[in-house]
Amino acid sequence: MAGASSLILIGVFGLLAGLGIPLAIALVGAAIASVMLVVPFDMALFTSAQKMVASLDSFSLLAVPFFILAGVIMNSGGIAIRLVNFAQLLAGRIPGSLAQSNIAGNMLFGCISGSAIAASTSIGGVMIPIQADKGYDRSFAAAVNIASAPTGMLIPPTTAFIIYSLVSGGTSVAALFTAGAVAGALWGLGLMAMTSILAHRRGYALAPWPTVRQAVETTLAAIPSLLLIVFVIGGIVLGIVTPVEASGIAVVYTMILAFGIHRTKKLRELPGFLLETVQVTGAIMLLLAASAALSFSMAFTGIPAAVTELVLGISENPLVVMLIINLLLIVIGCFMDIGPAILIFTPILLPIAGKIGVDPVHFGVIMVFNLAIGTITPPVGTGLFVGASVAKIRVERAIVALWPFYLMLFALLFLVTYWPGLVLGLPRALGL
Repeated sequence: MAGASSLILIGVFGLLAGLGIPLAIALVGAAIASVMLVVPFDMALFTSAQKMVASLDSFSLLAVPFFILAGVIMNSGGIAIRLVNFAQLLAGRIPGSLAQSNIAGNMLFGCISGSAIAASTSIGGVMIPIQADKGYDRSFAAAVNIASAPTGMLIPPTTAFIIYSLVSGGTSVAALFTAGAVAGALWGLGLMAMTSILAHRRGYALAPWPTVRQAVETTLAAIPSLLLIVFVIGGIVLGIVTPVEASGIAVVYTMILAFGIHRTKKLRELPGFLLETVQVTGAIMLLLAASAALSFSMAFTGIPAAVTELVLGISENPLVVMLIINLLLIVIGCFMDIGPAILIFTPILLPIAGKIGVDPVHFGVIMVFNLAIGTITPPVGTGLFVGASVAKIRVERAIVALWPFYLMLFALLFLVTYWPGLVLGLPRALGL
C-alpha cells in the first residue's frame, strides 16, 4: 500500500509541477490521488478539504502575517544604512573589515526583516560597491554577502520556525527561536573566521579607527532598530509575551520607526505594505493548507512509517541516519524554497529523527540550517542568483568564490547535527 501510494503521490506531484501547475495545487492533487487508493474520490476530496481548513484553524498562525508585515515595513523603512554603519563600527578592526561589516549587517538586518533576499539586496547593495572602491575583489565581496544573507532564516524572529512548530505538532516556538539564534550566531561567526583568513591572505586593509563622536552617533542611530530584536526575542524567551503578541508588537514598533522616528515612509504607503503582506501571507497559508492535505494522505497510506522503516533498514546508527537525512535535505534545499520544503518533508523526516532520539527542537534547527544552505547553492538557490545580481557579476564567478564558505557552512552543519548541546544548551538553561 505505502509503496503504491508513494509512487502515485510522487508521480502526480511531479506531473502537475512539471506542467507548471502552482505548487499548492500540485500538492493537493497528489494528496487526493494517493488517498483514492483506499477510499472513493468524493470521500478523498471531502476529507482532504476538511484537513486543509482545520490546519488553518490555529491561533499561532496569526504571528505569520504580523511578522511578514513588520518585515515589509522594515525592508523599505530606511533601516539598512543605519545597521550597515553600526556593523562597520562592530567589525571595523577585524581583517577584511568591510567584508566583516557585510556579515554583521546581514545578521542584524536579516533577523529584523526575516528575509535573506532582503538582507542580501539591502546590505549587499550598500557594502559591495564600497568594498569594490577599496580594492576588494568583487566576486569575494559577492561571496561574503551571499553566504551571510541566510542568517536571518535562523536568527529570530523567523517564520521558518513558526511553520516548523505547526507542522511538527506544536514544538515550542520559544525554544526554536533560542536554539536558532545560537545556530545563526555560529553561522555568522564561522563566516567571519573564514573571511579573516581569506582577507589576511589577500592583504585587505583594516578600516580606520572611528572617533568617539562617530561611534556614539552611529550607536544611537542604530539602537531604535536593534531594540526590536530585544523586544521580540527577549519577550518570547522570558515568557512575557506569546509569539503572536510579539508579532503584533513588532508591527507597531516598525510603524513607529518608519513613520515616526526615522520618517522615511508616509502613512499613505501603508495600504501598499498591507497588500504585499496579504499576497505573501495568502501564498504561505495556501501552501500550509496543501501540506496538511499531503500530510494526511501520507499518514493515511502509511508512507512516513514505510520511509522510516526503509531508512532504519539501511542503518540504525544515529550518526549514519542523520548523515542520510542531512544529505537528503541538502539536495532538497538545492531545488526547493525553505517554506514548502519544511511543510512537505517535516512529516516524513521528523518521525525518523524521533526514532533515533533526536529532540524536535534540535531537528528543527538542523532542518532550517540545511535548507538555508540550499538557498545559496546551485542550481536553483534564489539567494545565489540575487546575490550575484546585486554584485553585478556572473553566477559562475560567485560560485567559485563561495567554495571556502561552503566548506565552513558544512563544517558548522556537522557540529550542529552531532553536538546537540551546542544549540540546545541555551534553551535548556532557560527552561524552554
